[in-house]
Amino acid sequence: MGDLLRIIGNGKDVPDHPVPDGLGDKDLIELYRWLVLLRSFDERAVALQRQGRIGTYALYWGEEATQAGSLYALEETDWIFPSYRQNSIGILRGVPPSVILAWWRGYGGNTGFYDTRHFRTGPICVPIGTHIPHAVGTSWAAKLRGERTASLAWFGEGATSEGDFHEAMNFASVFKTATIFFCTNNQWAISTPVSQQMATKTVAEKALAYAMPAVRVDGFDPLACWKATKDAADRGRAGGGPTLIEAFCYRIGAHGTADDPRLYRDESEAEKWKSHEPLGSMASFLERLGVLDASGAEKIRHEAKQTIIDAVTEMETTPTPGLEVIFDNVYAKNPPWMFAEGLEELRSVGQRELVKPLNAPDTQTEEEGA
Repeated sequence: MGDLLRIIGNGKDVPDHPVPDGLGDKDLIELYRWLVLLRSFDERAVALQRQGRIGTYALYWGEEATQAGSLYALEETDWIFPSYRQNSIGILRGVPPSVILAWWRGYGGNTGFYDTRHFRTGPICVPIGTHIPHAVGTSWAAKLRGERTASLAWFGEGATSEGDFHEAMNFASVFKTATIFFCTNNQWAISTPVSQQMATKTVAEKALAYAMPAVRVDGFDPLACWKATKDAADRGRAGGGPTLIEAFCYRIGAHGTADDPRLYRDESEAEKWKSHEPLGSMASFLERLGVLDASGAEKIRHEAKQTIIDAVTEMETTPTPGLEVIFDNVYAKNPPWMFAEGLEELRSVGQRELVKPLNAPDTQTEEEGA
């Protein structure tokens, strides 16, 4: 379990490996487009938070390969369950980027969330690890129905310290569900380094306790992430049960916009990891293959940036929802009487006193977790 699966080299001392079977030139270009779109969203969201136009934001700069690569390996009918670190993954399944931005702005209901069933994408999960059992339950339900649906849950190495992770791993192993446990081991759970998070040398070896296969991949390599996820999904559909994937990388940026990593780690280390970030390495790889040139890459970047620019405009022209949005989607119908009473109380207090201004100082309130 110690070796990392790696496809993309650096064009120098680390050689490239053949493109995995099942990926053609068009797939490689589309996967690169996905990486660029995720990066464009992330960079713009950070800028919007600094300008006071959205609230606290969890950035994922450098971890795009773990998201785009694994998702590209799945079928449209498969379910995915993101944590807050994969907050914009839905845009790769058709969710308007403005909807995700509106969620970070604090909007809810129809203006700030998406139809999870339609997009086969679970809600953005902020609590650490609580969505992992949901992924298992979804794939188990599919198995009971005789469907070939697989499910994938992303989480950080900090989540492997949570009971939800271990309960989900055990359940999936016992019932042989087609669940893919995708751990993005970026080596930092806010200010807690991985060395203080677990006694094992790897996340992958935790699968041994559940008689589950595991694989370690280069988390900066989208093709390695694709390959591992594709193999895991195929195995799960065939009745082989779940798989744990550990994508080893590094959290290059801060945990979130409320975090200052300079207070607890040597940022020169983060600088060293920047050379491994996936967009640059993927573009160079495609250039070496003769699949994409500089002008083609620039066109993709321009289109992605324009998509996010348009999304910002759409988000900021969305009417501010009323206080009733807090209650709207809790029950499908017939909400209890105390909802009406609570809404009336909120209105009497006044919205200004309840809603933090978007340009108010950002403070760290999250529990530690990757």
